[in-house]
Amino acid sequence: MHIIITDAWLAKSRAMHLSGLKLVAAGALASVLLMLGSITTYHWFFLEGVRQGWPGFASVARIVHQNQPESRDAYLRANLDAMARKLGEMQARMMQIDSLGERVAGLAGLNPADFKAAGAGGALVSGRELSVNELLTAMDDLEQVTGSRVDWLTVIESRLFDQKIQRTLVPTEPPVPGVRVGSRFGFRIDPITGRSALHTGLDFPADTGTPILAAAGGVVVVQEYHFAYGNMVEIDHGNELITRYAHASAVDVKKGDIVKRGQKIGEVGSTGRSTGPHLHFEVWVSGVPQDPQRFLAAGEGVAARQVASGDATRR
Repeated sequence: MHIIITDAWLAKSRAMHLSGLKLVAAGALASVLLMLGSITTYHWFFLEGVRQGWPGFASVARIVHQNQPESRDAYLRANLDAMARKLGEMQARMMQIDSLGERVAGLAGLNPADFKAAGAGGALVSGRELSVNELLTAMDDLEQVTGSRVDWLTVIESRLFDQKIQRTLVPTEPPVPGVRVGSRFGFRIDPITGRSALHTGLDFPADTGTPILAAAGGVVVVQEYHFAYGNMVEIDHGNELITRYAHASAVDVKKGDIVKRGQKIGEVGSTGRSTGPHLHFEVWVSGVPQDPQRFLAAGEGVAARQVASGDATRR
């Protein structure tokens, strides 16, 4: 294709030769430019008409955008369904927490009925879809139930903690582990005078230097040498309960020290009124000597139950 351009003013002419490929490219470029211009003009004209309120443009805008609410509603419905399913999962998990709370409340010595939630059930019948307000109401109810359960579990935790503290302050730990009791609590023939006398504790025969352990946690209130008890230690466990450890060859604590259950406080010896190396162990409640064997037996029972519980859990 040949194109001749003539300039009358300059009296010149120019010839251009366009091949088929160039002609097609030029046509395509012109079409693209025409489309872009048309789209730009349409959008400017349409938006300007809607903004200015030209007659007929408002109805056209509603027709163009009429499907947007439907899409938005479908999106909201899909999200509501997902939230409803999640809410159902949370309610099922709350039922599991209720069941666990009842069992733990029993272990803490509380009434499990106080933790038990109101029952619900019945045949499963397909119902209508939840609305936004209904879903929000159900979530508020679940939040209130969750708050009450948290408060109740906090009470249970506090009770279990108190019980744990009380157990650590009761003398149930053998002061000389692995040693059989010699002289027991009660009346016996005194080994020195040969007469009947009240033995106010337990004797644990052991070699000199054998560790003496605190039967429970507490505060050392006495650490002194006594003419009858020899090197003696007394530990106050609170609630007017005191343990006494006598005839020690060495003492590792002093008055005012805080000791833990099972902590080494001295070593077996034969100081004071004694015929041989042993630990004399006493338990006093409100100023009255008690049979220490009752406390030690209680500790053995707790240990046996813990072992049995651990075996059952492993099975």
